[in-house]
Amino acid sequence: VGMRVLVGVKRVVDYAVKVRVRPDKTGVITEGVQHSMNPFDEIALEEAVKLKEKKSATEVVAFSMGGPKCQEVLRTALAKGADKAIHVEIPDADASKLEPLHVARALRKIIENDKFDAVFLGKQAIDDDANQTGSLLAGMLDWPQALYASKVEPDGKSLKVTREIDGGLDTIKVTLPAILSADLRLNEPRYATLPNIMKAKKKPLEKKTAKDLGIDLTPQTKVVEVSEPPVRQAGGFVDDVPTLIAKLKEKGFIKA
Repeated sequence: VGMRVLVGVKRVVDYAVKVRVRPDKTGVITEGVQHSMNPFDEIALEEAVKLKEKKSATEVVAFSMGGPKCQEVLRTALAKGADKAIHVEIPDADASKLEPLHVARALRKIIENDKFDAVFLGKQAIDDDANQTGSLLAGMLDWPQALYASKVEPDGKSLKVTREIDGGLDTIKVTLPAILSADLRLNEPRYATLPNIMKAKKKPLEKKTAKDLGIDLTPQTKVVEVSEPPVRQAGGFVDDVPTLIAKLKEKGFIKA
């Protein structure tokens, strides 16, 4: 019997958008800004769909937690090959305060209510860069985890995963059920074709609330301030090396 894979897909400000900080410094401007599926989650989804195409997985279920507009990324996930979708819908006002811990709690409840063999997530979301959900979920479920995957090979009741680490590549074997997080070089996500976008409209999208799952969304952290990075100083040109050395001495970078 093949794997049932649950894939987390987060709705984030599109990676091509220049993010602007709110005037009151409470966060970034999201109104009227293009949003899309978190790029690392797209890679995680692609890997799950590929496993299904190779008959290593039997079903791919996309999951998202957030405001009503998260349905857009779930429909995209269905158009890219997921079989069905689960949306844990919460009001937009609360969505901005969501933390990886809340998402991990929701995923745990979904898994407790319905059996899955693996959870695929992006290694991090490009909005908060937290890189925590996968590890928290693995801890809650007591499942093995394979993070920063750059290659995934199904092997019976386990996955052989090549991970990108600072010193090179690390290959591990995790017994299913397991948690996997996708790194950039794992694959190249497909585009959703028009026929598949049309088919996605007929695929099931189940809605749940935090109350249905019995999870507490009380924030554990508070954003004190969001600010722009300091503006970089303009550089200058010099004609030759002696002038460069003289300039560096003048600015105190080289002791005379």
